[in-house]
Amino acid sequence: MKKLLAFILLFCAFPPLWANVSPKPEMEFSFIYNTQAKPLIDPLHSEQIQCADNQCIQSAPLGHYGIQKLYCGAGACTSVAYEYDNFQKLIIAFADGTKRESNIFPAPDSLRSRFNVYINNDSLTVEPAEVLSETPAWARTDAWVSLVIILLLEILAALAYLMYTQKPFTILYSVAISNVLSTAAAWLLFVQFVKETALLWLFCLLAEAVIIRLMNPRKMPIKDALVLSIVMNVTSYSLGMIISFWLAPLIF
Repeated sequence: MKKLLAFILLFCAFPPLWANVSPKPEMEFSFIYNTQAKPLIDPLHSEQIQCADNQCIQSAPLGHYGIQKLYCGAGACTSVAYEYDNFQKLIIAFADGTKRESNIFPAPDSLRSRFNVYINNDSLTVEPAEVLSETPAWARTDAWVSLVIILLLEILAALAYLMYTQKPFTILYSVAISNVLSTAAAWLLFVQFVKETALLWLFCLLAEAVIIRLMNPRKMPIKDALVLSIVMNVTSYSLGMIISFWLAPLIF
């Protein structure tokens, strides 16, 4: 059991292994015009800047890496990142050929956050917004893609484990149910209160082990259920990284 706990802690130390299929940090930007003219946003020439300090002396574009990107439409932007730097800045281009730069603002302490961006004559002012996104989590494309990837990979991993240990295949029902419940809880509920995706990964691992154990009291001792959950989650979050990274440019 000590070896299992040590493995879990070691695995949590490497965020890239689970970042792609867990909820990721993101910022929503709603634009409010303080100008007479209201030019539309030019998505191709707009960018978000990551700053290591509050003066933005050390900075770099957020860039496009897998799903990480600043996504802009004509009147709003959303950015998704595997990890944000401590401070951020927006540089937004508009259809009339102008560009405006925002103030430097701190990255929030939550996975989901929303900001109001006030468009002035020659600058942008970014302020935190209290209103949460109107888009429900269950309607998000990335949430459904994550669920499908996780479910398929973990069922396949569980099937291999059950064949190796010669346990009944009926346990796969509890594997599917535990996956749906844990993933839904992570995306719909805990994402609002938890900042670190590693904690969400750990929650899913433990929750799935408990559910599998409760649904198979005579077939799966708690130790076996925990080993099965580790096998499933290591498979889904490592292979899921590769699959979701490949799918991201095609879907988002």
